[in-house]
Parts: sequence; C-alpha cells; structure tokens
Amino acid sequence: MAKKIVSDLELKDKKVLVRADFNVPMKDGEITNDNRIVEALPTIKYIIEQGGTPVIFSHLGKVKTEEDKAQLSLHPVARRLAELLGTEVGFTDATRGEKLEASINNLTPGDVFLVENTRFEDIDGKKESKNDPELGKYWASLGDVFVNDAFGTAHREHASNVGIASHLESAAGFLMEKEIKFIGGVVESPERPFVAILGGAKVSDKIGVIENLLEVADKVLIGGGMAYTFLKAQGKEIGQSLLEEDKIDLAKDLLARGEGKIVLPVDAKVTEEFSNDGEIKELSVDEIPADEQALDIGPKTVELFEEQLQGAKTVVWNGPMGVFEMSNFAQGTIGVCEAIANLEDATTIIGGGDSAAAAMELGFADKFTHISTGGGASLEYLEGKELPGIKSISDK
Repeated sequence: MAKKIVSDLELKDKKVLVRADFNVPMKDGEITNDNRIVEALPTIKYIIEQGGTPVIFSHLGKVKTEEDKAQLSLHPVARRLAELLGTEVGFTDATRGEKLEASINNLTPGDVFLVENTRFEDIDGKKESKNDPELGKYWASLGDVFVNDAFGTAHREHASNVGIASHLESAAGFLMEKEIKFIGGVVESPERPFVAILGGAKVSDKIGVIENLLEVADKVLIGGGMAYTFLKAQGKEIGQSLLEEDKIDLAKDLLARGEGKIVLPVDAKVTEEFSNDGEIKELSVDEIPADEQALDIGPKTVELFEEQLQGAKTVVWNGPMGVFEMSNFAQGTIGVCEAIANLEDATTIIGGGDSAAAAMELGFADKFTHISTGGGASLEYLEGKELPGIKSISDK
C-alpha cells in the first residue's frame, strides 16, 4: 500500500509537526557535519511554500542524566537551520509545558519552530524511547498534521514518530519518500539483474540481510571481515583473519542455500599485524599463512566483483571491503566504490553507515542514485522487516 507523501496533504494555515533527523555530530557545542540538516530542507521549505508552519522535532544523542542536557541541546541546530533557510527559527528549551505551548500558539504561516531534543523526555522513565502514549498524544495536540522525514529512526518505535502519527493524519517527507522508493523498492521489486555487495566486520550483524537478499538478489558479493568466516566454512586456512567461530555452521548453510549466488573473495592483502606499516602481501585466499591476517580484498577480487557487476540494473552496497580507515587497506573499498559509481543505466544504492561515509570521502557521492540516511534502519529494511516509523504513516 502506498504511503501518503507531504505533497498529498493540505498544509495551508496548518501547524505541521515534522519529525526530522537532526542527530548531527557535535564537538564542543559546534556541529561538525550538517549533512542531515541540509537533507531535511526540501520538506521544510515545501511546507513553508504551501502556507504551513513547520514545528520540528528531533532527537540528538542519548540523554541519560541531567548533565547530558547541557551537551545535547538542539540550540546550535536551530542556529544552523536558520542560516540554511535564511529565516529565523524559533526555539525554546522545553519539550512540554506552557512556555512551549505559548511559543507554538503564537506562530504564523511562514514561521519555523524547533522543539528541544525529544530525548530530554528520557530522563524520567524513557518516555520518548519507550513511546509513552501520553507523551505522543500531548505532542500531537500541538499541531494539525504530521510529517515524518526521519528515516534514521524509522526502525524505532518512539513517541516522536509512531506516537505522534497515531493521533494525526500523517505523511512521509521527501527524504523518507526516497528511502521508501529506493531501499523499499529493492526489497519489493528490484529491476534485474540485482547484485548486492555486503561487507563490514561481522556476519552476525548482517545475518538477516544476507538471508533476505539471497531470496531477492541474483548475486550476493561478500567482502570485508565477514568474508573470512565464509572462507573458513569452505575449509580454507584464514590465518589470524577475523573469524566468528560460532557462525561457521551458519555460513555453511548460507553457502549451500545460496549456491551460485554467493561470490567470495579470491585474493587478499595479508600482513603480520593489525597496522598500516607492516609488509603487505597480495595472496590467493588459498595461501594465507597461519600467523598472518587478511585486512582487505586483493586486486583480483576487485576485478571479479567488477565482472559480477557488469550489466546489473540494481546494485545495493552495504559495508566496507577491508579496514578502509588504514590507507594501505582501503583499495578494496575504493575499487568497489568506483566500480559501482561507473555503472551505466543502473540504480545504485548505498545502505548508509560506513559505505556512505566512504563514498562521500572518496568524492563519489553524486555518482550514486541514492545514499541512505539511516544505517540501522536501512539494514532492517533490507532484511525485509516492516519498520514501525514507516508503518505508522497514513496510507494513500
């Protein structure tokens, strides 16, 4: 069932509650990366253009004690949002009460308002994180309609997304709409051939994703630390490479189920210690010495993965191919990133997290069709799970 989008709502003269994802990285009260604020602008601007008044909710970090509040106020976000919109943004340091209500009641069309960090409500019994029904109802009473544009928390059932949505007509913002279209589309009806590339350290983090993608993808290419548990399951000597001993049987089972679909590395960059400075050998995965460890896929694997990608119409990538934080072991991730970026006529999607960071760092961000804004949320979506934040949006 298709979900309502913000453009389906009548917004004129309405107070529009917006759940945005302004959970930005901060250092000493300064925002170090404002990408999440920038990504939310189209929805906010659209509401203003339609004559609505955006009242925005977001969390920031984890708030466990009164002391956390000082570090985690959204005040710097209100300032940055005002600069980006070129208009004043009202703000009050409260998540409920008369002061907040008066501020919102005094807003007129064209005004923008940001409510303080929703997780300030977690200090007294985790009311936000545990979706306290009274809190969701209270927040919903502050506006007329609800727009959820925070995909990053869509896999969580909080008062500020599911709670508000259960009391008001609600719709997805433009950012959420993109995630439903691209990440949701991959799971439901991808254009084929569909190739998934999975990396990262652990099989255990990606079990659900691998299982679901074996059902829907034509090929699943596996790199990163988790590949060595699969290679071990094939009976190979992997030396001191990353291994999840308790997942070998699962890997065997997945290899049997995904026969012909799962593609593993054929070579690796191997070294004696976990460091960027040691001697590096490029070896076949059949030749890893017992006392050494593989920290990246090798050039032959990059070529193999490139071949597997040829002709693909849909590609999803989640997780680096090696220890890409160390320059000598970043080549696998860079190679795969380039290979995907250079595909013609394919829908190319990055499922958030480290892969998104890598693509941005490498300057390839604009070469991808879609880069997800939510790490955990996109993983659960790729697992085929129904996300509470999306489920709670009104159907068309």
